[in-house]
Amino acid sequence: MDYKKYIKIVEDWPKEGIKFKDITPLMANGEAFHSAVDEIVEYAQQKEIDVVVGPEARGFIIGCPVSYSLGVGFAPVRKEGKLPREVIKVDYGLEYGKNVLTIHKDAIKPGQRVLITDDLLATGGTIQATIQLVEELGGVVAGCAFIIELSYLNGMDKLKGYDVLSLMRF
Repeated sequence: MDYKKYIKIVEDWPKEGIKFKDITPLMANGEAFHSAVDEIVEYAQQKEIDVVVGPEARGFIIGCPVSYSLGVGFAPVRKEGKLPREVIKVDYGLEYGKNVLTIHKDAIKPGQRVLITDDLLATGGTIQATIQLVEELGGVVAGCAFIIELSYLNGMDKLKGYDVLSLMRF
């Protein structure tokens, strides 16, 4: 399926000079969203995934239907102060600044095979931080899956050595 026809480019958002890739039209189209999720599920089945991890918020949108289809759990990665129990955390750089990500300390068991999902791979900072959290808990990152990869921002440079699926590239 040509997923690019379901992506809207929003000029100058969230700040001037940025061409934001909006996935909500893809999500709004049942056939396109179902197809995208199914492609990620097929990829994950080959990786023998035990748990899916996604950073907020769009990683939840992709990861939850994937985990449901696989019949495995989903572990959210959230900004600091958003998870109610004991967490581990990592500081990371964003395209527009800095942030802190957290995951529940018991979200991943040592040796579990993890699929990390998100809507978009840009500079790779968020996914690199998510990988760090998963690995600190003893998880094995079996793969990373994205709807969109912005290849011109070189996020793949931060994911060397990891298996990555991108459904489309800009």
